[in-house]
Amino acid sequence: MVAAPASLDTLCINSIRMLAVDAINKSKSGHPGLPMGCAPMGYTLWDKFLHHNPKNPKWFNRDRFVLSAGHGCMLQYALLHLTGYDSVSIDDIKQFRQWGSKTPGHPETFETPGIEVTTGPLGAGISNAVGLAIAESHLAAKFNKPDATVVDHFTYVIMGDGCNQEGVSSEAASLAGHLKLGKLIALYDDNHITIDGRTNVSFTEDVLKRYEAYGWHVQHVADGNTDVDGIAKAIEAAKAVTDKPSIIKITTTIGFGSPNKSDTAGVHGAPLGDEETELTRKQLGWNYGPFEVPQDAYDQFRQAIDRGASLEAEWNQTLATYRSKYPAESAMFERMLRGELPHGWDKDLPTYTPDDKGLATRKHSQICLGALGPNLPELIGGSADLTHSNYTDIKGETGSYQPETPEKRYLHFGVREHAMAAVLNGIAYHNSGLIPYGGTFLVFADYMRGSMRLSALSELGVIYVLTHDSIGVGEDGPTHQPIETIPSLRAMPGMLVFRPGDGNETSGAYKLAIENRHRPSALCLSRQGMVNQANSSIEKVALGGYILEDCDGTPDLILIGTGTELDLCVQASKQLNADGKKVRVVSMPCVELFDEQSDTYKEEVLPSAIRKRIIVEAAESFGWHRFIGLDGDSVTMNRFGASAPGGTCMEKFGFTVENVVAKSRALLG
Repeated sequence: MVAAPASLDTLCINSIRMLAVDAINKSKSGHPGLPMGCAPMGYTLWDKFLHHNPKNPKWFNRDRFVLSAGHGCMLQYALLHLTGYDSVSIDDIKQFRQWGSKTPGHPETFETPGIEVTTGPLGAGISNAVGLAIAESHLAAKFNKPDATVVDHFTYVIMGDGCNQEGVSSEAASLAGHLKLGKLIALYDDNHITIDGRTNVSFTEDVLKRYEAYGWHVQHVADGNTDVDGIAKAIEAAKAVTDKPSIIKITTTIGFGSPNKSDTAGVHGAPLGDEETELTRKQLGWNYGPFEVPQDAYDQFRQAIDRGASLEAEWNQTLATYRSKYPAESAMFERMLRGELPHGWDKDLPTYTPDDKGLATRKHSQICLGALGPNLPELIGGSADLTHSNYTDIKGETGSYQPETPEKRYLHFGVREHAMAAVLNGIAYHNSGLIPYGGTFLVFADYMRGSMRLSALSELGVIYVLTHDSIGVGEDGPTHQPIETIPSLRAMPGMLVFRPGDGNETSGAYKLAIENRHRPSALCLSRQGMVNQANSSIEKVALGGYILEDCDGTPDLILIGTGTELDLCVQASKQLNADGKKVRVVSMPCVELFDEQSDTYKEEVLPSAIRKRIIVEAAESFGWHRFIGLDGDSVTMNRFGASAPGGTCMEKFGFTVENVVAKSRALLG
C-alpha cells in the first residue's frame, strides 16, 4: 500500500477530529477528548491495516474493530462515515445522540451497521475482543486447509485508561495471554486523564509490565499525536507476533488541538463550545466550516471501498475453491455463517417419565449437553473453574481449547466469571454461527451482571448455565445461596430466565435457549434431585407456564411452582384434593415466555376469577405479586439463608409439603 503524504495524513486526521467536535457541539453532549487524541491511531489503523468492506459490513472475513472506550464513539462514527459506510451519512453525524439516529451516545451493534460490539461499560469491549479472537482461532483451526484458508482475520481494539482499570479487562487479558491469541491487537490510548483529573491520583502502575506478565507482546509509541509512521510500524510488528496477543501503548494528548482544554479532564466529557472550537480550528489550521470535509480527505479514506471489494472478491474465490475441494466442510461452514441450525439438532434431547430416576437439573443439563454436542458442532463453551460442579462438559469430548488445540470447543475460563460472560458475548458478536455457553454458580451471576445485561441489550443468544440455584445448596451457607438472584435476572429486559422443574423441562429449556439466537438465556439449575412429573414435556416449556395438574371444575386454589419446589406443589395438591379442595398446579419454568402468550391462554392458565393463589419458590418473592395479587400468598424467602445440610435449610425455611398445605388451608379460610 502506497503511504499518503504526511500533509494528507494530517488532513485526514483533522477531518476525524473536527467531525467529532462539530457533532458533539451540535448535540450539546458527548466526549470530544478521545476522538481528538485517538484520531491518528484510528486513521492509521483504518486507512493502512483494517481489512473491511464498507459496502458490505457483514463480510465474514473482515477484521473486527472494537472501540472499548465506547464513550469516544464519535471516533468510530467519523471513521465509518469517512471510509464510505452507507449506515453513517453526514446527516447521521449531525444527528449524534438524537432520538432514532444511527449515531447513539455509545456504539450499539444493533443500531449501526459497521459497529461490531456494543460498548460503553469500560473494560467490556477489550474483554469481548478476547471472545472475537477465540472465535476466529477456533473456526480457523476447525475449517482451514493447507490449500484453502477461509478464516483469517485480526481483532483490533482501541482502549483507554478506564478500560485498563476495570477488573473485567484484567481477567480477560490474563486469559488471552494464556491462550496466546496472536491475532488480538490492542491500541492503548495512554492520555493520563480520567474524569477525576490526572490518572496519577489513582492509577500509577506500569501497565505494559502487567500485560507482559500476562504473556502479551508489548510496545510503546511515545508520540501518538503526530507519529503516524511510528504507529504503523508498531501495528506491523504486532501483526508479526503470532504466538501472543499484542498491546501498543500510544501516548496521546486528550483533546489534541484545543488550546485551552487539551490535556485536561474538562475535554473528556463536555463539548468544546463555539469559542474554543474556533480557537481549535486556528490551532489545527482547519479552514473549513462545521461538518465540512475536504475532498482530498474523502478521496483518501474512500479508497477503502475498492480495497474492501477486492478483498471480499478474493475471499469469495477462496471460498469457491474450498467449496469444490471440501464440500462437507464447506456445507457446515456456510450453514453456520447463515445462522441455520443443522437438521435434527434436537432429536436426541432426552424425555422422562415419573418412573425415571429423579436427578438434579444440573445433571439433566449435562445430559442435554451430551445429547446436543454431536448434533450441534457450533456449540462452544465451558465453565469458570466449576466443570465438575456445573456439569458443563460435553460427554464424549476429549481435550479442551488450548493454544495447541484451538479446534476443541471446551473452554476453561478459570476463576473469571465476569470475563467469561464478556468472552461469551464476544463469541456471539462474531456472527459466525457459534453458540456460546458458560457455567458457574447462580450466585456468581452478580459478578457477571454487567456483561449479562449487555447480552440482553445487544440481543446475543448466550446461554448461561447457572447451578446451585437455591438454599438447597446447603452447607456452603448464605454466601452461596442466591435467594434474590433469580428475581433480579427476571427484571432484566430481553433475558429468558428458566428454572426447570424436572428433566423434561430442562430439555425444553435447552431447546428454547438454542433456538433463541437473539435472546440470552439463564438456566437456573438445582444441586439437589427432583422427581420427574407425569405431565411435563419439552414442548410445554415454550409456553412459559402451563397447567401441570388440574382438578375437576373450577379450582378453589392455584399453586404455582418452579424448580425443586414444583413437586411440593404437586404433593400438597394431592393432600388438599383429599380434603375436598379443588387445586390446580401450574408450572412456571419461564415467566418471560408466559408473559408473551396470548391473553386468552394466560386467562386459561390463571383465570382472573381465581384469586386464591400461592407461589412456591426458594427465592425472594419480588416479581410474583402480579401473579398472586393481594389475595394470594407465597412460600418464598425474605431473608438470607443459612449454613446447614440442604434438606435442613429447606425444612427450616418452610419449603415442605406440610407448610404449603398449611398456607393453602389458611388462605382458603
